[in-house]
Amino acid sequence: MQWTKDEKLGKLLESVLNQILAAQATEQVKAAPYERTEERQDYCNGYYSRRLITRVGTLTLKVPRLRNGKFTTDLFNRYQRSEQALLLALMEMVINGVSTRKIEKITYELCGTEFLKSTISELCKNLDPIITARNSRPLREKSFPFVMVDAMVDNSKRRGTCSSMHRINCCRHK
Repeated sequence: MQWTKDEKLGKLLESVLNQILAAQATEQVKAAPYERTEERQDYCNGYYSRRLITRVGTLTLKVPRLRNGKFTTDLFNRYQRSEQALLLALMEMVINGVSTRKIEKITYELCGTEFLKSTISELCKNLDPIITARNSRPLREKSFPFVMVDAMVDNSKRRGTCSSMHRINCCRHK
């Protein structure tokens, strides 16, 4: 089977993340697998599979289970199923005016996974306080230079034919 560059990178990333998860479990238990020590605090009790959507594809991670406690990791949040950078890119698309339907198609093309419109809308709810704070901040600068651009279409008659004339008006203010 031939793998593409992204698939190879995805398999490598999956392997590295699984090794990190195993090392974190060993650290939390305070003993290596099958090691008997006085410091041991818990026992590993198998693994469960968890999908994580990243820029290089969907990874299947083996998250360790602990017999008496709860395994915690700083690789991802508890209910996080997608890479944070990918989520930020989705929010950036929404800010720049890309519709949620188009985002569904784009993410399927890039990652092989669709993000539902409702998921994207939920992500954007996190942006509301940030945007509100930005829009209501005080403007302390003395001058705000800007350019005002306006366009209009006129119908005109030249040499016996009607045609549309497109006009752009620009005005610079200091």
